[in-house]
Amino acid sequence: MPLACLPVPIAGRNRIWRKMLADAIRNDPLWEGGEYKQQPPALTTAIDLLLIAGSAPLQMQKTAGTPQLADKYLAEQVAERRQITDANDLLYAVESSHDYDPSADLEKIKVPVMFINSADDFINPPELGIAEQEIKRVKRGKFVLLPVSDATRGHSTHTQAKVWQQYLNELLKESGPESH
Repeated sequence: MPLACLPVPIAGRNRIWRKMLADAIRNDPLWEGGEYKQQPPALTTAIDLLLIAGSAPLQMQKTAGTPQLADKYLAEQVAERRQITDANDLLYAVESSHDYDPSADLEKIKVPVMFINSADDFINPPELGIAEQEIKRVKRGKFVLLPVSDATRGHSTHTQAKVWQQYLNELLKESGPESH
């Protein structure tokens, strides 16, 4: 049960924001080829990009609905995340999907598969129509698009089990021994 994904290569805006983040770090003279003594200043730019890519408009407006709240939220998030984020680890995380491409083998999948995205996901935006098209290639595949709600968190909805748990239960039931 893949969550917050598309079964195609990382391309378009998704690849571009990842490259922007990686380039910001790598082009920082204080990154020193990954041998830095302290976190490079460009880590802040990388965190900024990660904040936007992983956020959801509805939740962001609720959290930061005034200029003052927005400025405070950004400052707090950057300060907090700079304490726990390592530039090299972040590079690895965003570049690890560089050659991701399951599309060639979708027809080979024999087991029930359900993948779930959220309608407020910046990284896998529903308006592309990719999920609905590609799931047709999976014999026992199903795609679920969660509507924007107070419970969704954009790309981070995958960390909110209460939002997609019912679908997991459905998939497990379909995948049980009696389904073979």
